[in-house]
Formats: sequence, structure tokens, C-alpha cells
Amino acid sequence: MLADSHCHLNYEGVFEEQRAILARARAGGVTAMLNISTRESEWDAVIATAEREPDVWATIGIHPHDADKHPDIGTERLIAAAAHPKVVGLGESGLDYHYDRSDRTSQRTCFRAHIAAARETGLPIVVHTRDAEDDTAAIMAEEMGKGTYSGVIHCFTSSAAFADKALAMGMYISISGIVTFKNATDLQTIAARLPVDRLLVETDAPFLAPVPHRGKRGEPAFVADTVRFLAKLRGDDPASLADRTAANFHTLFAKTNA
Repeated sequence: MLADSHCHLNYEGVFEEQRAILARARAGGVTAMLNISTRESEWDAVIATAEREPDVWATIGIHPHDADKHPDIGTERLIAAAAHPKVVGLGESGLDYHYDRSDRTSQRTCFRAHIAAARETGLPIVVHTRDAEDDTAAIMAEEMGKGTYSGVIHCFTSSAAFADKALAMGMYISISGIVTFKNATDLQTIAARLPVDRLLVETDAPFLAPVPHRGKRGEPAFVADTVRFLAKLRGDDPASLADRTAANFHTLFAKTNA
């Protein structure tokens, strides 16, 4: 069993071949895929794919890049959209200070709205953070003080210190194909020591295809390559690690078990 905890099945270049991509994933042992939204205009299509495919679920959310474009999307709107039976999480949301495509204040406001919705609905939040470790950790901790919520740091590439802070707050950490890259030595060191009960894997398809597919369009089937690399790195059995990360996926995104 394999679970791709983060992919974009409705992006241009993927949607046109969606059925073939899903067939390859299933043939490779992928039994669950989480189709992530990044802006409101995607929500209907992302949910429609999840409605049609029994092994695909959806999130609803606003990426930090698009925070400026969605000033009207607050906690109540997120809660309402999350009521759909195939919506199992909020996001992806968070902070991206690398590109700064949205005002940082807007990003922080949007992030807090998603956390509040996660707390209210009991659904986990999918957190994006890039070059924003301190603010991400501070907001997560402050919001945790208002009431507990769950979530995952997606496509983890941050520091060991940030990983420890996230784990201490009960968060899961998801490892993408980046871990297979030759120059990802810091990430490999962190990934090798992450607790197995908080570990998820993802493709972030169509991005970040792992070795040996690097440079190609990513797709959920490639999560198997990431698991094999990660198992070797950690000294784990690949099949056992695949099963465990899939079980973790269904534990965190508990609505998938309904």
C-alpha cells in the first residue's frame, strides 16, 4: 500500500491525462491520493475528481501565493466548503517568503483563517512553508494555544529545529521526491531520523519528480521511488514503510475512512 499525500491532479498537463496517470498509480500500488487545491477557482474541479475516483480525496484552501487574490476567503467560507464528504483537509496554506507573491500580512491572515477552520472542523491543515520558518512556527504555536488542531508540513525542506518544533506540536511531516536529489544531504539527515508514526510521503505532482524520473513531469506513481529511497536511507523494509506511511495518511486524514 502506498499513499500520495499531496498531488495536483487538476493542473494543466496532468488533467488532460488524468485517467492514464491514475491507472499507472494504481498499477504501482498507490491506494490513496490527496488532490490539493491552491485557489478557490480550483475547488469544484478538485472535488469533482475526488467524487469520481474512490481512491482520491480533496482539500480546499488558498496557497500563500494567492492570498492577495482571496481577501474574502475566511474561516466561515472554508468551513462551509469543507463539509463535502470527499474534502478531508484544509490547504495548502501557509507562508512563502521566498517568492513573496502575496503581501506577507495577507499570507499570515490567510494562514490563520485556515488554522481556525482546521480547529473548528477537526480536519488537518496542509502547511506550506518556504523561507518562513520562524513566522510559520510562531503562528502555529500561537494558534495551538487557542485550541488544538492537526496537520502536516508538506514537502518538508526546512531545518531540523523546525522539524522538532512541528513534531512537538503534534504535526506530521511529509517527504517528497526532493529527498532523492544528490544535493539534498541536510534533508536526508533529517528524514532518516523522523519518527515513523509521524511520517508521510508525497509527490507534489506534477512537480519534483524523484530520481530516476528527475526532469520529467511528476505523477503519483512516483511515490514508490521516494519510499524505496527513504526506506534505504532509514534502514527500513520498503514494503513495511509503504504500509506504515499509508496507515499514517489515513490516521491523519481520518475522514478518508468514512
